[in-house]
Amino acid sequence: MDYSRPALADRLAAEYVLGTLRGRARRRFETLLLAHPALSAAVGDWQVRLLPLAAAVTPVQPSAAVWSRLEQRLFAAAGAAPARWWQRLGLWQGVSAFATVAALGLGLVLSQPQPVQAPIVVVIAPNPEAAGVLQAGFAAGLTRDGRALVLQPIQQVAPGSGRAFELWAVPPQGAPRSLGLVSGERATTVQRALLLHDTAAFAVSLEPSGGSPTGAPTGPILSVGKLQL
Repeated sequence: MDYSRPALADRLAAEYVLGTLRGRARRRFETLLLAHPALSAAVGDWQVRLLPLAAAVTPVQPSAAVWSRLEQRLFAAAGAAPARWWQRLGLWQGVSAFATVAALGLGLVLSQPQPVQAPIVVVIAPNPEAAGVLQAGFAAGLTRDGRALVLQPIQQVAPGSGRAFELWAVPPQGAPRSLGLVSGERATTVQRALLLHDTAAFAVSLEPSGGSPTGAPTGPILSVGKLQL
């Protein structure tokens, strides 16, 4: 069977992600994922496609104890240096509910263990500090080797006349680096080496139509998502 055929890879990946591929067929498919990049890519594509279903999940306020544990896990490494926009604890707390609900929704949809070579999925959630400008959320699927990223808007959104969305890789220290302009209405593929190198988070800003003129974000930071490896 030729697993490099797009139609076959897409059909099997859809059945796998939706959980309808079961038993021996599912175990065999997980073994094939290690040797067939086309199958792995198709699985990642379906995972990203299903993320918008998380928007239908009603948010639940966690208890103080749960939030305390989340803070310890997610923010324990935060230093005492003056915080820039990508280092502020309040910003990450503001978007964490969106990311938690999206992750929960994805888990409910998939309801199956993830394959060893599954892509890394990052929810780039709307920034509450930019709520008065534009609401834009994205889901990013990255290959494990850090050479490709597919960015999918969770809901279609237009940047407005003369404006564009720009994707940024945010390091633990230092200035963000641009990954180029992205669409708010369809998937955008970014291919370049070392996407994961020195990257702690991803962000999307609102920029002039040709992108930032300075090499750094100049407009509002619309959405942010922390990278969890």
